[in-house]
Amino acid sequence: MDTFLIILNVVVMLILLGVLFWMQKKHISFTKRVFTGLGIGVVYGVVLQLIYSSGSDIITKSVDWFNLAGSGYVRLLQMVVIPLIMVSIISAIMNLKGKQNLGKMSLSIIAILLITTAIAASVSIVTSLSFNLTSIEIEGGDRELAQGQRMEERLVDVKDQTIPQQVLEFIPSNPFADMTGERRTSTLAVVIFSAFIGVAVLGLDRKKPQQAETFRGMVNAVYAVVMRIVTLVLRLTPYGILALITKVTATTNPDEILKLIKFVVASYVALFVMFIIHLIIIALFGFNPITYVKKVLPTLVFAFTSRSSAAAIPLNVETQTKKLGVSDGIANLSASFGATIGQNGCAGIYPAMLAVMIAPTVGIDPLSWDFIITLILVVMISSFGVAGVGGGATFASLIVLSTMNLPVALAGLLISVEPLIDMGRTALNVNGSMTSGLVSSKLLKENDQDTFSNPTPDLDGAAQA
Repeated sequence: MDTFLIILNVVVMLILLGVLFWMQKKHISFTKRVFTGLGIGVVYGVVLQLIYSSGSDIITKSVDWFNLAGSGYVRLLQMVVIPLIMVSIISAIMNLKGKQNLGKMSLSIIAILLITTAIAASVSIVTSLSFNLTSIEIEGGDRELAQGQRMEERLVDVKDQTIPQQVLEFIPSNPFADMTGERRTSTLAVVIFSAFIGVAVLGLDRKKPQQAETFRGMVNAVYAVVMRIVTLVLRLTPYGILALITKVTATTNPDEILKLIKFVVASYVALFVMFIIHLIIIALFGFNPITYVKKVLPTLVFAFTSRSSAAAIPLNVETQTKKLGVSDGIANLSASFGATIGQNGCAGIYPAMLAVMIAPTVGIDPLSWDFIITLILVVMISSFGVAGVGGGATFASLIVLSTMNLPVALAGLLISVEPLIDMGRTALNVNGSMTSGLVSSKLLKENDQDTFSNPTPDLDGAAQA
């Protein structure tokens, strides 16, 4: 009987995927298909939860099949992340002309990411104090205690590292190993390696122009192929979102959420406030925030459902260049940096909220200005090199809590709602990277205002061009 029900659930998923395919054949816009996938995925997940309950073996095995579409799509995006970063950054740097300056681009993007992370930490502190959050109120079971113990074990790997030692991790000693994602700073290491190649080509222009031109032609050809692959993969976004959001809604335990509802609500209030601040920043630099939201929504929806800033890099770059009018160099740098530096949600909101919650357990007054200022500075510094995949917020919180001499294990009490909150955090991370790219393009006068103002091109049309 169970096998029949699992097959039935999978057949229903195939029918829903078929609906999206039919919409694609009818040339219904990409954005509408993304939101259709999101909507029917939520409904289907809720239906499964009501029929079987979140912890049932039927849902677990059904979701395992759903992962072929959901996790399979994320894996395809992860497949193209490193090739995209490499060829995009090499191409952008080696084609720099005149007033364009790699140093200015990088400094502008990183500065905006760090400033917005500091703002995010401040928002999180205010929200935590307003909701009167404290870890003393949270009861932990065996699962939470086990998670706390694992966090303490992970802390052993980083607590003895000084800031200079952590910075050294960004520098690639074996770029080929970093291309496999071996380290938490692998993405940033690949960015640095690619930047060196691009700068080397610029130097070769003066000494051996023929070889430089030959290499430039090879990179441009590879870039065209990689971007074609990216476009083809991105056309699968509605299907991936349908499967991913169905999994989330079907497997999330509502009872555990209700136990920590105050923390969940406070987290999303802080995330929403920070998102509004992003829009205010965008408006201050002369962009229409409503137009911006319309153009970036599909990217944010994917980030929300996938919980991976790194996997969102291809869609992030595509959105910035094709919809927001950001130059290729700035778009690729901001998307790559934004996946590892200054993540507003994972490195800003979350660690600061945990620190404020845990501080009273060791006799620290979270209203103390010394504590608040120190926390904001620590959050900014620790935001370097946060992994752009699910779990990056945990690593960031480990560094912040240990630096502030706060007990790490108490953070394990929130494991039951971690996936739910991580969805919003990841969306804010990606929005922060796009904000840094858009604002930097304005500051460096490399933004195409016509592209930003024009109606959004449909992704299918781009793929068929």
